[in-house]
Parts: sequence; C-alpha cells; structure tokens
Amino acid sequence: MPPSLPLRNPSLPFIHFRPSTSLIRTRSFQPPLMSFSSFSSSSSSSTTNPEQQQKQNQNIDENKLTHVLKYHNQTKHAFNNYARGPHGLDWANQPNPFRRYLSSPLLSLEHLPTQKTPENEPLYSSLFLSLPSPKPISKSTISQFLYDSLALSAWKATSFSTWSLRVNPSSGNLHPTEAYIIAPAIESLSDTSLVAHYAPKEHSLELRAQIPSGFFSKLLPANSFLVGLSSIFWREAWKYGERAFRYCNHDVGHAIAAVTMAAAGLGWDVKVLDSLGCEELKSLMGLHVFPEFEIPSKPVKGKIPEIEFEHPDCVILVYPSGNNGFDVDYKELSSAILQFNKLEWVGKPNSLSKEHICWDVIYRTAEVVKKPLTLGDRFSVEPFGRSGVYSEASYKGFTVREVVRKRRSAVDMDGVTGIERDTFYQILAHCLPSGCQTGEKQRRQLALPFRALPWDAEVHAALFVHRVVGLPQGLYFLVRNENHFDELKKAMNPDFVWAKPEGCPDDLPLYELLRYDCRQVSKQLSCHQDIASDGCFSLGMLARLEPTLREKNVWMYPRLFWETGVLGQVLYLEAHAVGISATGIGCFFDDPGKVLVITIALRVVVWWQLFVVNVAYVAEFMLRMNSIQEIKKGVQCKRLPPSVVWGG
Repeated sequence: MPPSLPLRNPSLPFIHFRPSTSLIRTRSFQPPLMSFSSFSSSSSSSTTNPEQQQKQNQNIDENKLTHVLKYHNQTKHAFNNYARGPHGLDWANQPNPFRRYLSSPLLSLEHLPTQKTPENEPLYSSLFLSLPSPKPISKSTISQFLYDSLALSAWKATSFSTWSLRVNPSSGNLHPTEAYIIAPAIESLSDTSLVAHYAPKEHSLELRAQIPSGFFSKLLPANSFLVGLSSIFWREAWKYGERAFRYCNHDVGHAIAAVTMAAAGLGWDVKVLDSLGCEELKSLMGLHVFPEFEIPSKPVKGKIPEIEFEHPDCVILVYPSGNNGFDVDYKELSSAILQFNKLEWVGKPNSLSKEHICWDVIYRTAEVVKKPLTLGDRFSVEPFGRSGVYSEASYKGFTVREVVRKRRSAVDMDGVTGIERDTFYQILAHCLPSGCQTGEKQRRQLALPFRALPWDAEVHAALFVHRVVGLPQGLYFLVRNENHFDELKKAMNPDFVWAKPEGCPDDLPLYELLRYDCRQVSKQLSCHQDIASDGCFSLGMLARLEPTLREKNVWMYPRLFWETGVLGQVLYLEAHAVGISATGIGCFFDDPGKVLVITIALRVVVWWQLFVVNVAYVAEFMLRMNSIQEIKKGVQCKRLPPSVVWGG
C-alpha cells in the first residue's frame, strides 16, 4: 500500500544532537480567540486564598487545553507543509516490534489450529444480535481470547525483508500497543493470581508478578480478569515523527475493539475502567520499573534508551456476559492497585533500538493529557445494544475467527467494482453506537464493540460515495450522536439537502448532503493517493475537539482517537465479512480548504472550512473500502515492507 505520509517535510527544522544547546525553530499557531504561551505550571504561595487558588487551577487547565490544541494544530498536514517527521527512515534503528521481559518465566499458551474452525464457533454477524453463553476462564479460553485479538495472524516476506502481521491493525504495522493480562489463578497456567505481559511472537505470557489472591474476589466480579494496554511512542515516532501520538492512540482503539470482539466470541463482555488514573494503570501493569524520562526542550537525536518506556493507556474489565449485578468501588480498587508497587516484579525490558530521535512534543502532550483517578464516576453495566439487520445476506457466513484473523489491510483497489446499496447500509448499521433501539436516538455506546467505551459517542462519519450500486455519487453524513444533529447542520452549508437516501432504513441516521463526483477530492484530501478514490467509498471520521475537551477535560483528547480506532476496526471487519477489503490512510490534509477550492464547488469549501476550522471539528482517520475482485482475477498486489503498510 502507498506510504502513509511523505518521509520528509520541506521545512523540517534541524534535529539537534545531544548535548547541543542551539535553539530549534517551531511553527507558531494562533487559534481564534486565544493565544498560546509555553506550557508550565508553578506552585502557589502560602498566602494564596481559596478564590485565587480556584482561579489558578482554572488557568492551569486552560494552559493544558492550550497545549493540546497547539499540538493538534502543529501536527496537521497542510497542502504544502506536512507535519514534522524524520528526514528518512533509519533502518538500522527500526524499533524491535516485540517487547520481551528478559528472565521472566514464560507461560506457554495453546496454539490453535489455523485451518480448521471449531463447529461451535459463532458466526461473526451473530455477535451483533446477542452474545453466546459465557465460557469459563481456563488456559484454553485465555489462549483463544488472545489468539483472536492480539496475536500474530501471518508472516509476509519479500526477497529482502520478512515481517509479521497481527490480528489488531496498526498504523505502519509498527504496533506501539503492548498488552498485559491481570487474572486470578488459572488451572494448568498459573496456581496464583498474576500480572503477565503478552508476547505475541511466542503466543505466551511472561510472568511479571504474583498478586494477592483476594484481589479479584474482593474487588471484581466472579470469573473476570483485566487486560491492560500501554503504548511505546518510540515505535511510531521512528517513522511518523510528531504525529505519532495521534496514531498510537488510534491503535489503542483498534486494540480495544479487537479485545472486545474476541471476548464476545467467548460470551464475555468488556468495559474500560476509565475512572482509574494514570498512576493506577502504571502500578497495575508494572510500568513503574521503567526509568524516569526527562523530556528535553527540543527534538534531539542520540542514544536515549529511556525513550522506550511504556505509557499506560487503559485497563479493560472482561467479565461474563449477562452479569449485570455488580459494582466496582474505584476507591478500594485504587488503594489495592497502588500497593502493586511493593510486589516482586521480575523481568528486564529488552532494548528496542540503539539510537533514537526524541520528538519532545509527543511526551509533553502525553503528560498534559494524563488522567487522574476520578471517584465521582460510577461503574455501570449497560444493556446490550442489538444492531440493526438490513441485509443479513450480505455476509458470507464467516465465523468470528475467520473474520478477525484473516482481515488484512488492502494494498490496491481496482477502481471499478462497486457494492450493493443494502450492503452499504448494513455496514453502516454496525457503525452505530447504540445499535437498533426502538425510539432511542443514537448516543449511548451500547452495541458491539463500542460498548467497551464508557462515554457517549463523539465521532461522526463523512462519506464520499464513489461506487455504491443504486446510490448517487456524492457527500453523505452518518450522525452517530443525534444530540449533535442541530449543531452539525448549523455548522454546515445551508444548501446541503440533509435528505434520507433512497432505501435507507428509518433508524439509520444517514443523510445525503450533496450529489457530486468526489473521487478527485477524496484522492487529494488523502495526500494525493489513488487508493482513496479507487474504492467503493471513502470515510472520514470527525469529532468535536475543543468543545469536548472543555466539557470533559483534556484527557478526552487521546480517547477521541480511541473511538476512531474502534470505529475503524469495525469497518475493517465488516469489509472482510461481506467479501471486500478496507485500508486506513493516516495521511490526509486536516484543513483541506485549499484543496477543495481547486476541485469542487464553493458550497463544499464553505462547509469544510466552517466545519473543521471555525466549529473545531476534526477529521482524524480515513478508511477506504473496495472489492477484492482483483485478487480473484489473479492480479498481483504490491506487498510493501512493514514500514509502509498501514494496518497489516
């Protein structure tokens, strides 16, 4: 597949080598109604009164918001100026894609058959209607769970390179996401409760620590366990530079969705325990063992081994479906987890590269958006949201495993074949957060796999329809939170028709905005890549940025990317399940007004500029779909090394 972004920015400033003291040039950015200052905080004096303290806290929050907005704007791609990245790929220092904890005991998992599918394996499409009866936690089910979510799915090779693909997609196939299993004793695997790191290459668990036996029985529901996710920013920054923080969090969303779907196949439900803070997550996964990382004041290059640390992202509770009668006391859970620092942690993390480039803004932004413990939030198990069935015949009868393990990122599209309108509607039905709820607007995340996320939907989808049989080419919009409908409509051009497309189900909030051949526009928006216009449709995900951060705090910034990652994974799986393929394109022009002026009517220009710039909605991810007829016809696809494959 084409590279996700050019490797060199024409205006890229020099990277400084330690211990250089020269200054680095940075791009200035001035948003509407505010200006930026450097990110800093200072302690208050002892004479500060409560009113002054409250005002100071508000200023600190405003500084954090300012920093996040500055990062987001600094890492946008513009028509003539890409976000800052490396001058080229330093192949000698490409990060090792496999984290290992040296000297940790290795607990082997069962290697499942790749060709034969068990007869009782549920069909992929059935999971969106109801979950099967839950299976007990055992070595067999834990093995299957990881095999169908975060394991290797294939090996690829050229004459000069060999690389692996995984069940969970990743930008550039670089896989910054690491996973941990925190579980009670499991027969034939571990006699004690444990924290273990998942090693996908070996399909094994690396024992990191043994935890008190009462941890699960006192604090969490019966027959449950935890999955922790963390990110190694360096893996992604090696190729993508400053923009890597976006991609790492998008990959977290992919992993959340992969975990959710694999759990569903076993009759297990999931929920991100989002009231826990960064310190709790660090203690839970044993990430405190990494040395403290002092963030430099500018990008630097050299031997910086501490840059290979893991940033804690989230922890997911996995529990039997249908078990609604439990609560999670976050205060008690936090107190117990913080004691994990006193456990005996085994294993030394392996080295990933000899030399590094540190893009300081990534690590400053990660610090700014760290979430604290929030005790005011209450854990709740939401009712299962059954998704709509508009065209069950669209699916090819694949099982869950056949879909999740055989999913691939498309590398070429034929630019000819289309899909049926009913298939298009069925795919979008599984993109809705609330499922098919009679009389209920789309808002709450109740359906698979969105039910893992504990906030209302924030991400919408703008669609360029190219080749859908029975549907005019043009611009369409899928409203995933109908409470935003009036705001969306007001933000866009008043000439947009907002009409229900022909044959569109009443409970699918899809709207036709403008009839137009958008293929050239779609291509130019995606850094001039043909793959964006050669598919059946192109989909851009949009979210409120500043309003969401003001309403819910700055730590929602990475979570918006998690949501786009979950939605992207749904589209990947749906594409394979109906017999087509999808691919993600991370390179797109964030503020594409200049491109649109050249290529399309003024009405669309006005909409996009208002929608993205003035109202602060942002397009975060482009996902393309098309037929795999070219493969069936024997056309050879161009398979590129892992550095240029988006999702594997």
